[in-house]
Amino acid sequence: MLKYILKRILSAVITIFFIITITFFLMKAIPGNPFAAEKMPNAEIQAAMMAKYGLDQPVWKQYFIYLGNFLRGDFGVSYTIAGMTVNKVISDGFPYSLTIGLYASLVVVFAGIMFGIICALRQNKLIDRFFMILSTLGSTIPSFVLATGFLFIFSRTLGLVPAFGVDVVSGYIGPVLVIAAFPLSFVTRLTRTSLVEVQQQDYIRTARSKGLSEAKVICKHALRNALLPVVTYIGPMIASIVTGSFVIEEVFGIPGVGSLFTDSILNRDYPLIMGITVFFAVLLVISVLIVDIIYVFIDPRIKLD
Repeated sequence: MLKYILKRILSAVITIFFIITITFFLMKAIPGNPFAAEKMPNAEIQAAMMAKYGLDQPVWKQYFIYLGNFLRGDFGVSYTIAGMTVNKVISDGFPYSLTIGLYASLVVVFAGIMFGIICALRQNKLIDRFFMILSTLGSTIPSFVLATGFLFIFSRTLGLVPAFGVDVVSGYIGPVLVIAAFPLSFVTRLTRTSLVEVQQQDYIRTARSKGLSEAKVICKHALRNALLPVVTYIGPMIASIVTGSFVIEEVFGIPGVGSLFTDSILNRDYPLIMGITVFFAVLLVISVLIVDIIYVFIDPRIKLD
């Protein structure tokens, strides 16, 4: 187990290194800079700002300076948010994205698996068709349409939730449900399909022929194997949800990581772009590592050797 974990950690470090490298040079290849002439008409001031932040240095030198700062845990200073380091900007915005993401992830995991099990056990029945229609709608309607519709009905028409921000608890309801809509639909369908397929296997027929109760057959034998593809999807999904949804955070006026990332791209805020990108990459890599380890406990046929 330890050898496997160490190998996966090494692989994760290499992955993060390549992500930093590719993102850095692709970002530098984009035309323009944070202090372009249209934003700062005075050429002398623009040149002074470029020199202050080291943007007048060769790209390769900027790259190694960034790597050195990254190893010290320093993501640099934001170019567009006065007096704010990238670490501070992320630490201020991430709690909003984390709270919404965790609630949305709980909804997806528990509701999605439960709905999928119900659909698999009642295949082609009325309740199965009902949930399949809902999951189709949830996976095909764009998130910004769902967000707009939610605000129109529950905020403007009924006045049950605030239209902007998350200053009160009810403000989290809309973002959580809208962000959870697509992954919830996917997990429901994936659980249903996987469980239906597993129930057709020979060992399930054998378990039933031995007189085991249906609940024991499903919970102990079928569900354990059916959840493998679900776990594969849920790991990266949680990292993606927790990091924040760009569109949803903008629609609901939430100052999370997603809205910060959008603003940083528009303003060519290189340190903030790199900081949020690397932050997301670390979360994603860690979630994949956790999923790989969980595999062993779900399916003992998987060997770490």
